[in-house]
Amino acid sequence: MPKHSIEYRLVIHKALLHESDNGPEFAATAVMKWLRDRNVGPAYITPGSPWQNGFVESFNGKLRDECLNREWFLSRQEAKLVIEKWRHFYNNERPHSALGNRTPALVGNLRRQKRAA
Repeated sequence: MPKHSIEYRLVIHKALLHESDNGPEFAATAVMKWLRDRNVGPAYITPGSPWQNGFVESFNGKLRDECLNREWFLSRQEAKLVIEKWRHFYNNERPHSALGNRTPALVGNLRRQKRAA
C-alpha cells in the first residue's frame, strides 16, 4: 500500500472523519460507500467558506497551475504518469514557503526522527 495513499493514512492515522467541501463528487454514492466501509464519516466545511480548508484549496490551485493546466492529456494513463511525476516533485523537490522553504518529504522525515528520539 503506497504511503501517499488515502488507504495508508486511514490505517496508520485511524482517521474518523474525511473533511471536504460540499462538492457533489464527495457526496457521490461510491465515495460515501468507500468511507462507510472504512468506518470514516463525512465532515463538510461551511458552504462558501474555502478558508476552512485552506491547505487543500492551496494544493488544488498548485496542482492545477503547475501541472494540469500545462498539459493536454491524450489518455488516462498519460494523465496518471504526468500527475505522479508532479506529485513526486511537489513532495520531494519543490520547496514550500509554509515549511521554511523545505520539502514535505524532508519535514516529514525530521518529524519522524524527532518522534523516534
